[in-house]
Amino acid sequence: MPNSQFPVAIVTGASRGIGRAIAERLASADHRVLVNYCHRRDAADEVVAAITLATGDPHRARVAQADVGSAPDRHRLVEEAVNWAGRVDILVNNAGITSPGRLDVLDATEENWDLVLGTNLKGPFFLTQLVAKQMLTQTPLSSGTEADRLADNVAFDQRRGTIVNISSVSAYAVSTNRPDYCVAKAGLEMATWLFATRLADEGVLVYEISPGVIASDMTAPVREKYDALIADGLTPIRRWGQPDDVAQAVTSLATGAFPFCTGQRIHVDGGFHMRRL
Repeated sequence: MPNSQFPVAIVTGASRGIGRAIAERLASADHRVLVNYCHRRDAADEVVAAITLATGDPHRARVAQADVGSAPDRHRLVEEAVNWAGRVDILVNNAGITSPGRLDVLDATEENWDLVLGTNLKGPFFLTQLVAKQMLTQTPLSSGTEADRLADNVAFDQRRGTIVNISSVSAYAVSTNRPDYCVAKAGLEMATWLFATRLADEGVLVYEISPGVIASDMTAPVREKYDALIADGLTPIRRWGQPDDVAQAVTSLATGAFPFCTGQRIHVDGGFHMRRL
């Protein structure tokens, strides 16, 4: 039988890359994980199989199809999580797409704009809204006294939830051939601040993680370009980031390592964000 004391996480876009690494890390840290996918059921099944093998627990993970850009799909995703596990404690908004065709900002189309922002900004915003409302109906996995709360001794598992938005250095580093992607990621930072402010008194913490150059399917076409840039000092830590670098950061947030922080952007970019002379 599933362990009802394990926190429950929804990870969007979890069938590959960063999302898969996050799902596997959370599962290894005693979370039950809903592995969301949009198109590749076979890839999502592989993630669940890997989690089952690693944990020895056939109830630790489950697949859930949903396009986060679709309102009905978002509602169905949250309902499926609640029907499966009874609650949602962690939401990781990881699903995202890149700009189709990488058009110059002067040639950007409304069609591409709607597609990219629908998945990368509108989707996470309204999924966060749904999950936050669900979190506010839940009691913490364990309870503490009012005296504990006032003394700032509230353990993490007395909080109602954690929400993590996976953004990008493209939120602040301009790419004129990916205007829709850059705007979506910049908007995700403000969404993080909005929900962090609104939900702090409710015991829900909200964070943004900003990955840099991460080895993934999305960056595979530009591997040679970034090999050269990294070797030339693009990042102080001269290597590609790996999906597990991001997953470790997410897991530290999900497991309560930063209980007095909310609204923060966590840079997982090898130091790219620092201005240097």
